[in-house]
Amino acid sequence: MNQRILSMTTIAAMVAAMALAGCSKRDQMDTRDGSSGTVASADRQTRDMSNDVRSSVDKARDATENAAAKVGGKVDDAVITSSVKTELAKDASLRALRINVDTAKGRVALKGKAPSNEAREHATTLAQNVKGVVSVDNQLTVEPDKM
Repeated sequence: MNQRILSMTTIAAMVAAMALAGCSKRDQMDTRDGSSGTVASADRQTRDMSNDVRSSVDKARDATENAAAKVGGKVDDAVITSSVKTELAKDASLRALRINVDTAKGRVALKGKAPSNEAREHATTLAQNVKGVVSVDNQLTVEPDKM
């Protein structure tokens, strides 16, 4: 994704440079030697072309900024999994080693055993409070005797 954004920005910059390079001093001098109507028309076309290039560059910049904002806002699933496991490990009522945490596209699945219904629900709350979590599927079973 970042490579594509970089490529689009580079192409837009190259197009702008080529468009501006096409407007050399010699072309402008040759145009001025013609009639005043031709000069005015050439000046107008040059301004229009310059405005088009600026508009294209602005659009490319905006697209790059929007894409960067989208990418920057997403949290990697591995980071979410690690963060949820850390939160579970901090809680004395939950044994994080007995809880399996799987994350896909921000959706967290908790599997394993909890000592009580309260601990099971608390695990859901801990997972939901981690940045980037979209939803929590709590599949923990309550097994107080085996803990």
